[in-house]
Amino acid sequence: MNRPESPSFALLIIDMINDFDFKYGNMLLAHTKLIVNPILKLKKQMKEKGFPIIYINDHYDLWQADFDKIIDTCKNEGNASLIERIKPQQDEFFLIKPKHSAFYGTALNTLLKRLNVDTLIITGIAGNICVLFTANDAYMREYKLWIPKDCIASASKEDNHYALKMMNHVLKASIKQGEDM
Repeated sequence: MNRPESPSFALLIIDMINDFDFKYGNMLLAHTKLIVNPILKLKKQMKEKGFPIIYINDHYDLWQADFDKIIDTCKNEGNASLIERIKPQQDEFFLIKPKHSAFYGTALNTLLKRLNVDTLIITGIAGNICVLFTANDAYMREYKLWIPKDCIASASKEDNHYALKMMNHVLKASIKQGEDM
């Protein structure tokens, strides 16, 4: 992989392979459908610039970093088209996580250091849980943060707005839209 000049970005895509089979899952799925196109547009721009794309996903008790198996486990009538559009490609990184933060119990920080990344663009779901916890852990590790407000979703718009406000005010993250890259 080409290592671009500083600043070096990485695009994180969190938990977009999801079964949405939980309380408020239908609400989250509806909001998630709205962020797929902005994430895909941002992903395309990042790839064109040679920056890494890193998917970090719940493991669904498989405990294998095999996105095809996780997709097969998660895919259902409500999310199949979404997953087909957003799924990782073979040249992208894919990590599994045991808890909410993409850093907790994963090789993410080691990978980012190896790739000389200093700025993270964090996208995905749920904005008020996994995205927020990942952003917090990234901030504590001194990464610069951009969380595009059109590229994260939570079950409720209020929770999403609150998470964006916290990430912007407390974690010093830019929340400008993905199209503003």
